[in-house]
Amino acid sequence: MEMVNMHMAKTNLSKLVDKALKGEEIIIAKSGKPLVQIVPLKQEAKKNRKGGLWKGKVWMSPDFDKWPDDIQKAFDGENDEVFD
Repeated sequence: MEMVNMHMAKTNLSKLVDKALKGEEIIIAKSGKPLVQIVPLKQEAKKNRKGGLWKGKVWMSPDFDKWPDDIQKAFDGENDEVFD
């Protein structure tokens, strides 16, 4: 267990956090009296997602990826029309 004063904690916070993440117990004291303890948060395990939950709920038009003719011609360089 390491006990540090408030000034040292402010000066070396990132080092103290690293130590706590490695399992060391860190106590911050003021006027020699322990006030708080730095401990790592418990990480929740990632839940595996199940595929196919949207099956049958989403519909896509058969012409979803087809451009209107005038826009397709503009992309192909066949149309000199200016679009605003």
